[in-house]
This record gives sequence, structure tokens and C-alpha cells, in this order.
Amino acid sequence: MTDDPLARTELTFLLGMGFQLVLAEFVRRVAEAGYPDLRPVHGLVFQALRGGGATGTELADRLGVTKQAAGQIVDDLERRGYLRREPHPGGGRRRLVVLTGRAEEHLQVAGRVLHTLEAELAAGIGADRLAELRTELSRLVRQLAGDSPPPLRPLW
Repeated sequence: MTDDPLARTELTFLLGMGFQLVLAEFVRRVAEAGYPDLRPVHGLVFQALRGGGATGTELADRLGVTKQAAGQIVDDLERRGYLRREPHPGGGRRRLVVLTGRAEEHLQVAGRVLHTLEAELAAGIGADRLAELRTELSRLVRQLAGDSPPPLRPLW
């Protein structure tokens, strides 16, 4: 029997705490790398727009938010130079929201930060144990969601 309170903590809370701690360190490092104005939700938006952009409605669907919420975040990121609206290739009144070079640069920096964090975790607990953790978390996700895991969406 252990006196470690984490040993008695529910799995949901352990998963949440781990995510929260890694995410906070990621945000800190991304800010230090020159992007103090961005938050995790912005990265989710950038990921959702990779590969050609999306309409506001498509973006809202991908993020699991209302069209109004998606519009507000697009307005904000457009003002800051991370997104732009272009005429839709299909014509009509629709507009396509696309990443700017500034957003693409951020994604490269963020990717490097994530790889560094993962390497540090591997060094701390061992590469084999981190690989095992990844395998077990993948199994858990597949058990709960099947072969089509849901996208990671912001919690508003």
C-alpha cells in the first residue's frame, strides 16, 4: 500500500493533470520562442486549416463550436496576421479561411517544441516506458472511439 495520493486518483483526473502540465510547459516554451500571443486553441485552429483552408462553417464543424465562435476567433487571428480570408475557389459569396506564412512558421516552431518535450519525457522516464504509455493510451482511445478517433477539440 502506498501513501502516494496520485495512486488513488481517478484515471480521468490523472489524464487531465498530465495533459494540463505538458500543455502548460508547451505554451510557455512557444511563448519564449516568439509567440506569446497564441494559446492552444489557436494551434487547433491552425491544424484544422492545414491543407487548403476551410470556410467558416467547415472550421466551426471541425472545431465543434458554433459558427459565431469560429468567426470570432478567425477575426482575431486575421487581425494579428495569422489568417486571411480569400475568395472561395467555388465562387459565390463564400470565403476561404487560410493560414498565412506567419501561422505556418508558428506550426513549425510548435512542432519542434513538441518533439523536444517528448524527447525530454523519454529521457526522464525512459524511451521504452514512454512508448508503452503511447501504446496504452492509443488502445484506450481506440477502445472508447473505435477506429475513427475524434479530433481534439477545444473546451470552451
